[in-house]
Amino acid sequence: MSAIGVVSCSCLHPGAWLLKPRMQKMSSLGLHTAARCAAKDYYEVLVLGGGTGGITMSARMKRKVGAGNVAVVEPSQTHYYQPLWTLVGGGAKQLATSARPTGSVMPKGVEWIKSRVTALDPDKNCVWLENDIKVSYKYLIIALGISLHYEKIKGLPEGFHHPKIGSNYSVHTVEKTWKALQDFKEGNAIFTFPNTPVKCAGAPQKIMYLSEAYWRKTGIRSKANIMFNTSLGVVFGVKKYADALLEIIKERNIAVNYKHNLIEVRADKQEAVFENLDKPGVTEVHQYEMLHVTPPMGPPDVLLNSPVADAVGWVDVDKETLQHKKYPNVFGIGDCTNLPTSKTAAAVAAQSGVLDKTISLVMKNQLPTKKYDGYTSCPLVTGYNKVILAEFDYNAQPLETFPIDQSKERVTMYYMKADMMPFLYWNALLKGYWGGPAPVRKLMHLGLK
Repeated sequence: MSAIGVVSCSCLHPGAWLLKPRMQKMSSLGLHTAARCAAKDYYEVLVLGGGTGGITMSARMKRKVGAGNVAVVEPSQTHYYQPLWTLVGGGAKQLATSARPTGSVMPKGVEWIKSRVTALDPDKNCVWLENDIKVSYKYLIIALGISLHYEKIKGLPEGFHHPKIGSNYSVHTVEKTWKALQDFKEGNAIFTFPNTPVKCAGAPQKIMYLSEAYWRKTGIRSKANIMFNTSLGVVFGVKKYADALLEIIKERNIAVNYKHNLIEVRADKQEAVFENLDKPGVTEVHQYEMLHVTPPMGPPDVLLNSPVADAVGWVDVDKETLQHKKYPNVFGIGDCTNLPTSKTAAAVAAQSGVLDKTISLVMKNQLPTKKYDGYTSCPLVTGYNKVILAEFDYNAQPLETFPIDQSKERVTMYYMKADMMPFLYWNALLKGYWGGPAPVRKLMHLGLK
């Protein structure tokens, strides 16, 4: 999930809404003192972003060059484990359990520069921060995550002030999802998928399956007309898992409308407007009693038109080594890159191990040899105790860890998603000790020979 976001899943920056009081209190307990500006004007390794990729790589770089030679630029006081928000929106977890003070996850001794990057100048090996502060580097790791663009949907984000609408992609709206789910009585329940890259591409439908299960449990399922309106032409990008999901969709009587992109929310009227991507100019208006919005997403603004970005705005890296295609001392990881794989925290884990090896060799003036195969994972939550564990590579081919058919719904995989992965995230990945399941996969499959 850039930052497991996420999910990444990268750290979510504060927006228009205030954090809950308990979250503010938690944020104030930071265990690591932040500097408003850099303590030094030069670092051997400078990391942009304190989400999953940034914290993970700073921990790894600390062991390589020493804590005092590493700095992380990150303005947010709170770090979130965003993959948990699917379960928060479904009422199975509390939002507070997904949050920790950024200072508590920052590797000890690493400089935390509490500021925002405003410009990158890789030709001069420096970046500019707020207040025109310049910081130079020998090596740069870009881990800025992905930006949410609710404002690209007419009527949002202000529409979230109305009931019956939520989104699991923002700390400000995820609890609104659970409220809308609980308040639902009858009518249309619509779940959307935008016409842009997203982090954790399975999340838009995970909450749909949880909602369906909740309404079955509470006895009102027959009154719900559940719709998955997706801008895509398939329900999932890997055929093996798509086939399994289509069976579930059929069994649970869920309607899927392909090539339908949400363009407007009239929250006061409880209306959602969709464009038909196959029929330019044609729109459809749906009344809703519950609406879950997955927002359009894109590269962070600071990357747009920057020297390190491709034509679209993503960090332009080699897909096997994660080294920048033009600047050999610049590297990218996670959601902000143009790696052609699904943007998940599991992908960041696998990328971190490869990037660690890449940077080690570059530091020795050697060519990188370790290759990232595009591994990513999406635990597809299909109920309150069921998960299909999708794992695949650049070619959208299954790359599974366990010697079982992972396209089957399993209780064990649910508890791995709900309980084991958060523990692994906080205690291994962010500390730079977890590089994805490749070693586990190798051992599992060797054991069968």
